[in-house]
Amino acid sequence: VQLQASGGGLVQAGGSLRLSCVASGSTFSRYDMGWYRQAPGTLRELVASIGSGGSIYYLDSVAGRFTISRDNGKKTTYLQMNSLKPEDAAVYYCNRSPARYDFWGQGTLVTVSS
Repeated sequence: VQLQASGGGLVQAGGSLRLSCVASGSTFSRYDMGWYRQAPGTLRELVASIGSGGSIYYLDSVAGRFTISRDNGKKTTYLQMNSLKPEDAAVYYCNRSPARYDFWGQGTLVTVSS
């Protein structure tokens, strides 16, 4: 399985971005998916996840601002990020939840200017 994340960029604080993650393979709908992020000098953390049945988890610091969704027909997971803060700046990755070490892709860089 390959996971291709996109949609990152430079945005001012308070702005929005929508990340997308397209998966290869035919079993996408069976698995829980997650968005993770890693800022310089920090550990990679789970930001949000969405189960195969639709259950959703958010990191406390993004709850109410970020929305995770999935389109099984397009094998795509989305992360709508609103009211972005400088502390949201990081490389964002998608992976299964829990993550598989061999599924990490390049990620997409989100930069938030204050």
